[in-house]
Order: sequence, then C-alpha cells, then structure tokens
Amino acid sequence: KDIQAEIAQSGQAPHVSPTIGPDGHLYPGTCRTLTTDDRQRRTASGDPYALRLDMAKACDFAVDRAGALIWTDQKQHKTIPATPEIFGDVILARKDTPTSYHLACTLDDHLQGVTLVTRGEDLFPATHIHRLLQALLGLDTPAYYHHGLITDQTGERLAKRDQAQTIRSLRETGLSPADVKKMAGINTA
Repeated sequence: KDIQAEIAQSGQAPHVSPTIGPDGHLYPGTCRTLTTDDRQRRTASGDPYALRLDMAKACDFAVDRAGALIWTDQKQHKTIPATPEIFGDVILARKDTPTSYHLACTLDDHLQGVTLVTRGEDLFPATHIHRLLQALLGLDTPAYYHHGLITDQTGERLAKRDQAQTIRSLRETGLSPADVKKMAGINTA
C-alpha cells in the first residue's frame, strides 16, 4: 500500500514523477532503507510483503562475477546485451507467492538442463532479468528464441488465460503444424 500511495502521489510536489519500465512503474525504493529488525518485525506481523532484488547492487555483483551480461537470440542471429536495470528492483517472492516467474523459470531451465529457451516475443524483455539471475546464481546461460505471437483474426494474442484457441483446437479446424508455425512467424521452408 505504501508503494501504491507513493506512486499515486508522484505527480505532486515534493515527489518526483515515477520512472516507467517494461512492466509499468518502477519500485520507488519505499522500503529499501528499513533496518533488518524492521524487516523481520514486518514479516513476522503477517502483513503482506515482497522480497525484491536490489538491482543496482545485483548488476554490479553479477558483472564482477560473470563479466558482461549477454545472451544469444537465435531468431535475431545476434548477441543481446542484458540491461536488467530497466525493470528496477524486481520482486523475487511475496508473502502470497513464494517465488516469482523470473526466479522460478530461471531455476527450472537450469535444473532441467535447458539449452534453448523458446518462448513468445512478449517475454523478450524478461530475458534481461533471467540473464542477471543466471549470473548471480552461477547458472549456465541457454540460447533463446523468441517467436512471434499467434494471434486471432483481429490481431489479439491467443492466450490460455483468455480461453483462446489451443493448438489442439487449431488442428481440429484443419490447420497443419506448418500452418500454426506460419501463424507464429516461423519460416518452415
């Protein structure tokens, strides 16, 4: 609530306008200066909380440990420099969610020995954070392929959360695997 209030008041003096990142407003650092005792007391009280990665410290540590933060994108056929700082202090866990998407998929990919991460281009920005987490945790860096999104006739992305068509339902309409790949912008020639 404190963070939401800070962002809501950001347009009024003496506050500074919020910085916007790929996921919206960046965390303004509201709780960054809490003492260890204050943090423990708040966590023990049962109040909602989030565990955040101090991005400035994490980036410095990761570069010192692993060197330049880069990854290979096979669709673009190039090396991409990671810039995780564009996300601000990302959440790694919350009281109600024991791990974030970023931490979970980074660890899952490593534990499963994934060498090529294939996912939609809407998740391209998240790769910046995943590359940082790999460096911080001493994990291997897979290659990435960010494919185009499969959309409906109006250009709306097909997503499970929206009860969109599935691969199975597309096949049932008579589309071939090549048709579906074409919908995702994958050249099958």
